Amino acid sequence: MTPEYPFDEAATARAAIDAEGRVTEWGEGARRLLGWTADEVVGRPAVRLVEGAAPTAGGARWDGTLTLRHRDGRTVSVWLLAHRRPAPDGDEGWLVVTPLEADRERPADDPLDRAHLIQSPCATAIYDDRLRLYRMNDALASVIGLPGERLRGLRVTEISGRLQTEDIERQLHQVLTSGRGHNSRTYVPIGETGRTNAWLGRMAPITDPAGRVCGVCLTVHDFTEQHLAQERLQLVNEASVRIGESLDVNRTAQELADVCVPGLADFAGVDLLDPWDPGGEPELLAGPPTEPVMLRRAAHQSVDPGVDATMWTGRRDVYPADSPQGASLLTGRTTLADLRSGSLAHSLGWDDTRREWARTYGVHSAMSVPIVARGRTLGVAVLTRFRRPDPFTPDDRLLAEEITARAAVCIDNARRYTRERETALALQRSLLPRSLPSTAAVQACSRYLPAARSGVGGDWFDVIPLSGMRVAMVVGDVVGHGIQASATMGRLRTAVRTLADIDLAPDELLTHLDDLVVRLSEEAGADGSPGEVGATCLYAVYDPVSQRCTLARAGHPSPLMVRPGGTAEEVQLPAGPPLGLGGLPFEAADLYLPEGTVLTFYTDGLIQGHAPDVGVGLRLLRDAVSCPAASLDESCDGILHQLLPAGGARDDVALLLARTRGLPASQVATWDIPADPALVAPVRKQVVDQLGTWGLGEASFTTELVVSELVTNAIRYGAPPIRLRLIHDAATMICEVSDASHTAPHLRRAKTWDEGGRGLLLVAQLTQRWGSRHTPEGKTIWAEMALFEEE
Repeated sequence: MTPEYPFDEAATARAAIDAEGRVTEWGEGARRLLGWTADEVVGRPAVRLVEGAAPTAGGARWDGTLTLRHRDGRTVSVWLLAHRRPAPDGDEGWLVVTPLEADRERPADDPLDRAHLIQSPCATAIYDDRLRLYRMNDALASVIGLPGERLRGLRVTEISGRLQTEDIERQLHQVLTSGRGHNSRTYVPIGETGRTNAWLGRMAPITDPAGRVCGVCLTVHDFTEQHLAQERLQLVNEASVRIGESLDVNRTAQELADVCVPGLADFAGVDLLDPWDPGGEPELLAGPPTEPVMLRRAAHQSVDPGVDATMWTGRRDVYPADSPQGASLLTGRTTLADLRSGSLAHSLGWDDTRREWARTYGVHSAMSVPIVARGRTLGVAVLTRFRRPDPFTPDDRLLAEEITARAAVCIDNARRYTRERETALALQRSLLPRSLPSTAAVQACSRYLPAARSGVGGDWFDVIPLSGMRVAMVVGDVVGHGIQASATMGRLRTAVRTLADIDLAPDELLTHLDDLVVRLSEEAGADGSPGEVGATCLYAVYDPVSQRCTLARAGHPSPLMVRPGGTAEEVQLPAGPPLGLGGLPFEAADLYLPEGTVLTFYTDGLIQGHAPDVGVGLRLLRDAVSCPAASLDESCDGILHQLLPAGGARDDVALLLARTRGLPASQVATWDIPADPALVAPVRKQVVDQLGTWGLGEASFTTELVVSELVTNAIRYGAPPIRLRLIHDAATMICEVSDASHTAPHLRRAKTWDEGGRGLLLVAQLTQRWGSRHTPEGKTIWAEMALFEEE
């Protein structure tokens, strides 16, 4: 007796036998039937109780008549029902039962006999006051697959042997004790196939004329088809929610495999068409492909982790027309194959490895569904069953096609996104500097990382050599993502380099750049409305001679600065407006930087890597920048490692580190020149002497000519005061002549009979490059010459 079944269990002879054939349980009913006590039987082989050969049971259930040995030496012929059931230790065993009181006498006016159930089309059973089967109709006997007269006197759990029936017996007892009807749904495997059926059970009490409950009537309705239809709808809904969460092709394919297992199949593999050229355009075919069919395993999933696939993810293979994948893709239709028809063996005949895999794991049914979206073939999904005993049905085929069609659109979207992202990345890489120039002013190192999930953005950086050995450093961020943002970034970077070439001050440069962004917004608009082009930018100019740096920003984060032996601190700059607002002023700041100072320029994607709290990210960046490192390369890697999550940044990241250098005063020479043409010759002599002091006598001829032309032009066309400055490093000599006139020189080609106009043309021919820049006091004309000829 148990709380669930508070009646005498001796009305059933029941025993349990383990996988080794030993008796593990021996009930009181079994003792009544054969006379053996539990101590005499438990732990001993069950075959000793059988007269003759013991039967062999292959399925989940066995029934039949056996001749058993009684304790007193006689034999007893008994009909037995045996159910396979799991044991506590994990092994499977058997529960063997037979009723002992199926024919016990009942009162002449037994109300149980008044229940008219024989002709009912509904599966109906009547249980007595001990919850033992009193009677069942033919409809229920047909469902169970056993004769009703044999089962009379057994409990529900003894008839089915399934764990799920314990809940049914608990509900029957509730009706018996309360006298109130009860409805329930249950899912119980029925018959030898082990297929789980869905049942709607209606339980009602049976009463005698005095109103006393003397039994329970159980009527069950099979609503398996409705239940399966509901499960299919749920699986379709799950597919619509789970598939397409990302825009990654392989992840989307894995989501398709995960949805199909175990809801539809025991194993699912997703194979996609790939381009023959790994770097080429994906082979999206309009209609079915042609032989040979090359597929790449994108994803697979199994109900059993120990079941190894014949292909690992990423492997490519060629499939013939008679393979499941090939047949499905070439015909453009779903194909089914199973063991019963022999089609499965035929479809696997082309590959010994796959045929052996199917035989090892007991694959009995397979289905191949083409993955097609927008009229283009993308690949195929192959579903197999080896644990579920039932083969694929036409309804399963429709379900698989529905799920695959939804996944196909997501895979196609992921492919399109991937192509756009790769295009944007290629465009962005072509617009960003491939390497940073080597200058005497700074040692620079950079990193650029595209966003892990969102589209490619418009972050950029640059290091631009300027005249007088100065250098400009710039970092910017275009609002938005995608190809448009990358194209806008390229236009802005080109504009910055152009404006930097004319040596504009940082605040003036940002003003011109702001005007450009306003025009780009107007061009991007439609129907007279402005577009949404915007950007932030930081521009800095460093002079190694004075070791001063001038900076201005347009809505961009201020750089960090680490002086030699110090820790990171934020450079205090005026907060300029973002580019694109128009008409607002920008302010510049000037500061002295000792040699060896490291400046850190970055975009906001770096400090938003772990959390949207900019303050937290900035604090982490300060700590990372302050960490000593052997090189700028090592510093860049350390900063990215500490600030970005393992899965990548949510936004583009641009990082630029620059360590300043100072030019010694011994490498600079300056002369104030009176506005007298007669003094040009003495100036040339002083320049030659200075070159000799520097040990650069080989450059005397060219330098003397350039100085003569530039000084003569300044005296003739400029305004005093006039100043000459020579600067050199290991490879370059720079000549600068400044005056108080704002009129810029122009290079022209003199005619044959002209007396002048050839000076600047001569300078252009003798130097690497030349130019002019405006200063607050006037202008400076400069020219750069190589000290050593390139081999």
